[in-house]
Amino acid sequence: MSRNLKIAFLMDPLEKLDLKGDTTFALALEAQRRRHQISFFKPEDIILSNNNILANICKLELSLSNNLEEFKYHDTFIKPLSEYDVVMMRQDPPFNMSYISATHILEKLPTSTLVVNNPFEVRNSPEKIFVTNFSHLMPKTLISRNVNAIKEFRKQHKDIIIKPLYGNGGQGVFHILPEDENLNSILEMFFSQNREPLMIQEYLKDVRNGDKRIILLNGEPVGAINRVPKLGESRSNMHVGGNPEKTELTERDKFICSEISYSLVQKELYFVGIDIIGDYITEINVTSPTGIREIKNLDSIAIEEMFWDFIENKLKI
Repeated sequence: MSRNLKIAFLMDPLEKLDLKGDTTFALALEAQRRRHQISFFKPEDIILSNNNILANICKLELSLSNNLEEFKYHDTFIKPLSEYDVVMMRQDPPFNMSYISATHILEKLPTSTLVVNNPFEVRNSPEKIFVTNFSHLMPKTLISRNVNAIKEFRKQHKDIIIKPLYGNGGQGVFHILPEDENLNSILEMFFSQNREPLMIQEYLKDVRNGDKRIILLNGEPVGAINRVPKLGESRSNMHVGGNPEKTELTERDKFICSEISYSLVQKELYFVGIDIIGDYITEINVTSPTGIREIKNLDSIAIEEMFWDFIENKLKI
C-alpha cells in the first residue's frame, strides 16, 4: 500500500447504535487498522455552499478490546468532502427525504471521491422496489394502497405478509392469516400514517427454516448467514430477535446471485445484502446492509478485509 486513504463515514451517531453487531463499526475499525484516516459525519452535517459539498466532520477513533466496542469523536471542522478519497454512505433507513437529500448532494462530488454505494443508484434502488426488477425470482407480490386490490390479493393467496415499502429491521411487518379479522384495522393504521403504498406478498412457509442474508461484494457472494425467527414470531430480522445460524449457499442461491450480479456492478452498488427465503429473493439491501459480524463469528470470513482489499485495488493505492 503506497498511501493512506481519507475515509468519511456518513452514518447515524454511534451512541445510538448497537455496536456489538454493527457492520459499519467493523468496516471502520478495519480501515483504521490499515492506518487509513477515518472520519464521521451525520446527514444533518452536510452543507451545500455554491455547489461545493462540505460537512461538519470530525476524526473518529475506534477500539475493540475484550469484545467491548468503544469510540471517540475528535473536534469537528467544516471541510470539503472532495478532500476525502472515500465517502461511505452508511446512513440507516428509513429511506426518507433526509436520505434522498443526502444522495442528491453527494452525487455532486467529483469522481476523485468514491462514494459507496453510488448515491444516484442508491436513490433509484429502494430495496423493496429495486428487487421487483427480478420478479421472476420473487414470491407473488403486490405494491398498492388500493384496498380492493389488497383484498383481492389476499383472497387469491390466503396467507400474506404486509410491510411498509420503506421500512427496515422488520418494523411494521404483519403476517395476516386467512382467518385474521384485523386486515382493515392494519390498513387504516398504515394509511393514516403516510401516503405511501404498501408491499403485500404471499407468505412463505420456508421462513420458519430461516431468512438467508447473503452479502455481495462487487456482484459476487462473499458470505451468508441464516436468520431463524424466534418461536411465535414471523419476522427473522436480528433487530427483532432472529437467531443467526451458519449456512451454505444452495444452487438456487447461487443462481439468484448470478441473475442480479450484472445489474449491481453496472449500478456501482458494490456492497449489497440480499434476503432469500426458500427459493425466493425478497429484498435487495443497498442502503446500509448488515450481517458481516455474524458471518465472521460463524464462518470466520472477514468480509471487512475483503471490502477494503477491493476498495484499495479499485483506487490503485
